[in-house]
This record gives sequence, structure tokens and C-alpha cells, in this order.
Amino acid sequence: MRLGVLALQGAVEPHRAKLAALGHEAVAVRAAAELEGCAGLILPGGESTTMLKLIRAYDLRPALLDFARRRPVWGVCAGCILIAEEVEQPPQESLALLPIAVRRNAYGRQNESFIAVVELRLPEQPPAPQEAVFIRAPRIVRRGPGVAVLAEHGGLPIAVEHGHHLATTFHPELSPPDALHRHFADLCARAAARKSA
Repeated sequence: MRLGVLALQGAVEPHRAKLAALGHEAVAVRAAAELEGCAGLILPGGESTTMLKLIRAYDLRPALLDFARRRPVWGVCAGCILIAEEVEQPPQESLALLPIAVRRNAYGRQNESFIAVVELRLPEQPPAPQEAVFIRAPRIVRRGPGVAVLAEHGGLPIAVEHGHHLATTFHPELSPPDALHRHFADLCARAAARKSA
């Protein structure tokens, strides 16, 4: 499958490496035309305000919203901020793809980053350990009806799914397990199958 990683800024290459190791074509997306043929798109970690500025500069917002109506999008850390319906601390605009509210930099500054092992609960799979790398991570503070929680830390959701979209507040691309990348690829394959049916 052809899967895209938004490559305006942030941790792009680790995602591409994970997807390639699973046998997928992982393309760096910097322009609307590069979304063509992608079965899904990852919005990687990085700096959300910088990404928003570049999305505006390259006039990508309409293409991203159109793509998200048809295909899965996975927001990771800063990408989670970009796809949340509501952003706090401070408030900022977003693509509003997922009915969640997130608080930016909720775990502290860069030197307060940490790693935790959490239980990942993917649909139709037994619970499994997942190393979670938190780097200036946001916190999901509210979620709407129908938002499934796939993992928690400290009693708060850190991986959620709604419809065909996925969000994680941590960086799974920086840890050995590939379960979340496999799960995202499965979401993309199912969405493509529905479209072609």
C-alpha cells in the first residue's frame, strides 16, 4: 500500500522506516498532489504551530480535509494536536478531525520527556505491552461519544480511535513495537476496500 507521512516538519523518517519495514510504500507528502494514491496519512510529531504555518503557506488545508473525509489520518503528538477538535494552552486552530480536546505541552518541557510501558488494547487483539515515548507531549483532556481508548497512562487516554482516524500523544515510531503502525495500515486497507466495494 502507498501510505503518506506529512513531511513539512518533525519526525518523518522514523515513520517511513516503520511502514517500509512492514512492506508498504511510505511517501513524504509536502504538496496536495502527493496525497494522490495514498491510502492513509500520518501527521508526525514535531511542532504543531510550525506545521500549521506551513500548512497555510502551502495551502494544504483544503486538500488535507478532503483527504481525511475519505481516508484514515493518524496524528502523532503534534499531529494529535493538529487533528483535535479543540486545543488548549494556548488555544489554536486545528483540522478538527477527531472529537477530542487536547492540552499542549501538558507533561512539561523537553527535559521532562519520559518513557513509559503501557498496555495497548487494539480491537480484536489481546492486550500487549507498548513502549510510549513522551516528548513535550499533549494530553487528551476530553473526548466525545464513540471515541475508543486504545491505551492509557496515569488514567488518561494516550491512544484513541474514532471512525477511521487515530491519534496518539506519544511517539510509537521511536520504539521497537510496530503494532500501532500495523493497526493503522489495517485501517487504511479496510477504508480502501470500502471505497472500492
